[in-house]
Amino acid sequence: MYQSLITYRGGRWFWISLLLCAVAIGVYAWHDLPQPPGGGTWLGYTLGTIGAVLILWLTYLGRRKRNYTSKLGTVQGWTSAHIYLGTSLIIIATLHAGFQFGWNVHTLAYVLMLLVIFSGFFGVWAYLRYPELLSDNTSGKTRGDLYREVAEIDKQVMRQTKHLGSEMATAVASALERTVVGGGMIAQLTARDDSQVMMPGRGLVANVDQKPILDLVVDQLSQTSHREQASYLREISNLLGARGRLLERIRRDVQIQGLLRVWLYFHVPLAFACVAALIVHVFSVFVYW
Repeated sequence: MYQSLITYRGGRWFWISLLLCAVAIGVYAWHDLPQPPGGGTWLGYTLGTIGAVLILWLTYLGRRKRNYTSKLGTVQGWTSAHIYLGTSLIIIATLHAGFQFGWNVHTLAYVLMLLVIFSGFFGVWAYLRYPELLSDNTSGKTRGDLYREVAEIDKQVMRQTKHLGSEMATAVASALERTVVGGGMIAQLTARDDSQVMMPGRGLVANVDQKPILDLVVDQLSQTSHREQASYLREISNLLGARGRLLERIRRDVQIQGLLRVWLYFHVPLAFACVAALIVHVFSVFVYW
């Protein structure tokens, strides 16, 4: 499904965009005017109009994706067109400006447009790559499924701790209770583990990747001479190891989806800022020039 955004209908929108750019470049190279090329020539106005219409149409994609009853093409087709026609704006807008840039609102609109386009390149890559990463990471399960597996392991661990001394049981229970997944934006995007554990004689310490509590259980296992006690500790060690691997997958899932959300928080406001700058650009041209 995702790859077909690029190859939709045999790359129809790629060829349309390529033709549009070729025509724009050909006319730009052919035209001969008394004044230097720029937005104020007939070609500049023509390319500017095409570019403005494209920008406004491209910003409509978000609305089209939510209009489930629309018969104006498929969302897949619109997204493919969004990718290729958006990229063609680099050529069209540059030729519209005649390569003339400065410290003004016109160049601001151009720069914002480029930021939107290049952030869109990351978005295309992310939406092509991340679904596969998410599926591989969770083995096709939902995050809720992984949380339920963790909860089931917690129940098994707590049943085993009833056979341990109070000090060890308290330490293991604190590791379960003080497990942290997610947190603030930085913690989510870096998949940081802020879990803690109350260690005997040491107090509250970081329990990154469940390693400190696992080390404590393994240390106790190496010291015990009771076969039954060793069996309980060995089972807890195995369960905590499986729990740690599940938590790592959950944090990775949170991280990947967080990266997608951050991209949207960056790309969408930039698109609206570009439209606002475009309106100011057009208004200033027709009123003051």
